[in-house]
Amino acid sequence: MSGIEGKVVAITGASSGIGEATALLLAERGAKVVLGARRPERLRALAARIEQAGGEAAWARTDVTRLADLNGLVELARERFGRLDVLVSNAGIGLISPLDDLRVEDWEQMIDVNLKGVLFGIAAALPVFREQGSGHFVNTVSTAGLRIVPLQSVYAATKNAVRTVSEGLRQEAGDSLRVTVVSPGYVRTEFAEHIDPEVRAQLPDTMEKSGLEPDAVARAIAFAVEQPDGVDVGDIVVRPTAQA
Repeated sequence: MSGIEGKVVAITGASSGIGEATALLLAERGAKVVLGARRPERLRALAARIEQAGGEAAWARTDVTRLADLNGLVELARERFGRLDVLVSNAGIGLISPLDDLRVEDWEQMIDVNLKGVLFGIAAALPVFREQGSGHFVNTVSTAGLRIVPLQSVYAATKNAVRTVSEGLRQEAGDSLRVTVVSPGYVRTEFAEHIDPEVRAQLPDTMEKSGLEPDAVARAIAFAVEQPDGVDVGDIVVRPTAQA
């Protein structure tokens, strides 16, 4: 019996990429997954795929910029499965651009999704974890926050803000809650599709040519989740060997 089997895990950004891969892997290992994202048709299809393979899944359209949606996702976990053991805050957006472009609306959107989305997840799940006497926050950040490069300053700032919040949460959590930060490097997801073509042309070739498959990050998340009580995996970096 794995340390994942039977756990109830809610995942934001679950409709594609890292979130989808994490849901599939954890469900395969016996977790009951609660899927949240903004595209209900993809969530419905993913839940059906998990159930056809013998797993258990529930889903709800979730916009992480809305606290009410995160509260609803947590409540769905409790109503359907009786508890919530892990919240994987994975939803994120990378609208990278030169600061000179002054894309203030993009900056605001990244702050709302990447930072406030994690804070709203904490606000929704922390009281439940305290009541249960156990719980695990897994927050997806980025290697962009470890090595600051041009075009990614605001994106990196939001990810580093989450890193800071996560460390503060870990120190406040006591001995009953766990907090893990996962920092992926280049991953083959829909990330690049949201980048302006001119900006995309300035990115390293390794982003698309040598990027990891999302399952690599999912396995790192599974490693943290499967640890026994009392073992807190604080920080995991997962990147291609070709990434500088």
